[in-house]
Amino acid sequence: MRAAKLTAVAIATMALGMGAAVAQQNVRTATSWPGGPHLEQFAHGFAKQADALTAGKVKFQIFPAGTIGSPLKITESVQKKVAPAGHTWPGYDWGVDKAAAIFGGYVGSPPAEALLHWIYAGGGIDLWKQWRMEKFGVVGIPCGSHSDEIHMHSRKPVRTLEDLKGLKLRTSGAWAEIATTLGASTVILPGGEVYPALERGVVDAIEWATPGINHSLGFHKVAKYIILPGVHQPGAVLECVFDKALWDGFDANTRRQIEAAAKVSTIESWMAINMMDTDALEKYKAEGVEIIRVDQAYIDGVAKATREWEDKYIASDGGWFKKVVEHQRAFMARWKGATQYRSEFR
Repeated sequence: MRAAKLTAVAIATMALGMGAAVAQQNVRTATSWPGGPHLEQFAHGFAKQADALTAGKVKFQIFPAGTIGSPLKITESVQKKVAPAGHTWPGYDWGVDKAAAIFGGYVGSPPAEALLHWIYAGGGIDLWKQWRMEKFGVVGIPCGSHSDEIHMHSRKPVRTLEDLKGLKLRTSGAWAEIATTLGASTVILPGGEVYPALERGVVDAIEWATPGINHSLGFHKVAKYIILPGVHQPGAVLECVFDKALWDGFDANTRRQIEAAAKVSTIESWMAINMMDTDALEKYKAEGVEIIRVDQAYIDGVAKATREWEDKYIASDGGWFKKVVEHQRAFMARWKGATQYRSEFR
């Protein structure tokens, strides 16, 4: 009898072990990132958090750009079930729906700190989820963040709006359209093509990411001018996109754990990239790069063109674009009061 009981216990233990093995889920995840911090810090950072918080139950297998689908069409790859999940920047979908630029961060965005507050404390994340499901039929959540980007790595000096006219500029999202209204000749390229295009002079200038991220990618080695400030992208938020059937297949607790992993990776990446950025400008100077700050008329002109761009699509598109822009504007009107009680950095 004792032997039979022990056998039963052993079988039950084996069954539990087999069940745990079956429960583990490996999720192929397409990305927009060919390598560098975007792939390692953001995509792999999320995967590590998800692995830890689900206790290994869900493992997101990260694939670099171009391995699965088009780097600029990760959402489409998930929609078409080419990949069950993806890591991208929502702004790449602005050609499908202009609201994508607002969620991902764009030329009219609040500063990074305010942008994150709008998303997590001001109701932005709820709009984000509703928009993704209604317009694209996928589940989308914030999944990585960074602060101000370098406005341009350029082969030519740019100080005024006049200097922008005719400039062949690699960019993406809303800035691709707004910069054109200011006279630039814009080119949209995926990440893997940005460096060679700048190196060969296919474009005069590029924008990609923050000082720290860009330093690691070496754009300054092929373009001697760095143009500041990053008015085209004062803050950015990346995204994890999931096939609805995949998401619905997770139990409620696992979904909460994955969302928590995305939020942790967003905050951690924001802080880690900020720390990279703090030292980057001094490194650039030491390597002989000329740093130029555009004049105030340039900044004012970009702000004016952006507001006109927003108002044009509010009037013509309405829908989600109008809803999200007006929601964000209302939040920023409220956020401005922070200057009354917050001290400035010394």
